[in-house]
Amino acid sequence: MQRRHLLGLTAGAIATPALVRAQGSGIGTWPDRPVRWVVPFPAGGGTDTWARMIQGPVQELLGQPIVIENRAGGGGIVGAQAALQAPADGYTWFYTIEAFVTVPITQRINPYDAIRDFAPIGRLGHTSLSFTVGPAVPASVTTFNQYLDWARRQPSQPIGNWSAGGSGHAMSVVMERETKLPEVKHVAYRGEAPMMQDNLAGVFHGGFHAMVVVGETVRAGRLRPLATAGVDRVPSLADRVPTFAELGGYSERFNFRGFTGLMGNARIPAPIQERMADIFRRGTQTPEVHAKLRAMDTVPSYEDPPTFAQSIRRVQLQWAELTEELDLYQSAG
Repeated sequence: MQRRHLLGLTAGAIATPALVRAQGSGIGTWPDRPVRWVVPFPAGGGTDTWARMIQGPVQELLGQPIVIENRAGGGGIVGAQAALQAPADGYTWFYTIEAFVTVPITQRINPYDAIRDFAPIGRLGHTSLSFTVGPAVPASVTTFNQYLDWARRQPSQPIGNWSAGGSGHAMSVVMERETKLPEVKHVAYRGEAPMMQDNLAGVFHGGFHAMVVVGETVRAGRLRPLATAGVDRVPSLADRVPTFAELGGYSERFNFRGFTGLMGNARIPAPIQERMADIFRRGTQTPEVHAKLRAMDTVPSYEDPPTFAQSIRRVQLQWAELTEELDLYQSAG
């Protein structure tokens, strides 16, 4: 990806509330009918769960229903393109994670320009991914070091990921390289929910999951998290599951942190972008929403459009470097 694609977020510039009031005609009667949020992964996955959690508070403030439309495929690219191809009238938005930035880099394709074509509306929060094993791994394996001892005696290592080129896939590649596991086979899925089902079925040894998806199965003892990527321990696992940094001997590559939040087509009129950004901010900043996020092991970390834009740019730059360093191009194919 050319460096010029990584610069600037001019197309996503957001008007101030005062400007919105001064240009009320730019909004007109918006919204006078239901609004659609495109989610680029299947129902039941982490992105879908976050979107549906914040859907209620936002639609109450919006005064119109929000309809979630799951458009999975291409590691999130299909949904992103669907959001861009819809009329830029403020009735179609895009609820996503960092995959919409990272996957095009890893797959060496340019279906859209994440900086130029999208306008950031608001970031909701972030969470850490944990390497989680299922019934394909003996129940006696309860720590990451025990897993490595066991895995090195197996003829192959099938590892699942829910988006080729996404963060879960990259963490799997980092783990493969830094542990020197032999014969790793990366098994790609269209989303985290179907990946979780195959983890439960024993189709592969394990993979990186978000607790927002696998929390219930972990609490039921059907899946076992062994180590966590990111800077901090996952809150509900803090008493028993260390980070890779705490295990020692692993690089800062495991400290990568993504995002989850709402985007819009950059061609949506600025007053409507500002109106949705204000509603999204108000919807996310309540004690009830924060409590629900923490119950999902998600850290509430709202960012306004300009700050969210900087986070997107940071992820894009980090991912371009990580992809080159690890040659994620080849393993994503």
